[in-house]
Amino acid sequence: MTSTLKIEGLRVEVAGKEVLRGFDLTMHSGEVHVIMGPNGSGKSTLAHALTGHPGYKVLDGSVTIDGVELLTLSPTERARHGLLLALQQPLEVPGVRPLDLLVAAGADPTNLRDRMRAEAERVELRPDVLDRFVNVDLSGGERKRAEMIQLAILRPKFAVLDEIDSGLDVDALGAVARRLSMATTEWDCGVLAITHFRRLLNELTPTMIHVVSGGRVVATGGPELSEILERDGYEPFRTPQS
Repeated sequence: MTSTLKIEGLRVEVAGKEVLRGFDLTMHSGEVHVIMGPNGSGKSTLAHALTGHPGYKVLDGSVTIDGVELLTLSPTERARHGLLLALQQPLEVPGVRPLDLLVAAGADPTNLRDRMRAEAERVELRPDVLDRFVNVDLSGGERKRAEMIQLAILRPKFAVLDEIDSGLDVDALGAVARRLSMATTEWDCGVLAITHFRRLLNELTPTMIHVVSGGRVVATGGPELSEILERDGYEPFRTPQS
């Protein structure tokens, strides 16, 4: 069954300033949508607002998965309806091991450790990392690979990735992108990837690219749009507010 994530007229305020000013986007399961734009255009604000961060005030709009309104739900309930956020800088959680985190998030505990080890191998992460506390004493690349294990175990309908490529070397970026690509076919995961850099698109083929400026989508196109951005930058897409 195809799932649909629909964002309509989303307006979000941060620290008294309206950052998203009528953001619209619709995507379906199995698709890869990439959001690009200059600093301050609202990309990370979108990610945090979608998942219910308390520092982001929704002024107007709607966000639904398969017709279920998410904006009235808690972050936990949004996750249960199929939304996962991968942070730009994954947080350390001292005292909590990955297996316990996944069980608390609703993962089936049956053979969970074996499944985690299999996923660690797929993203080329040392299995001993699974016995450490979540993200403690891990490099940036190890943290992002570990997030791919969480994604594979939890199997969300839609994964929102806030600059998943930030701080990754070529090997780590390749491992992360390959796992994301497989997720789109294994369980039709929809991937919404926020990035500054075209290098992610060398590893993860987008269905659509959306350029954000001034808190809204100002251009949408296929993979060829990234070539225009690389050639001309964001200046042609800037709005008076950006």
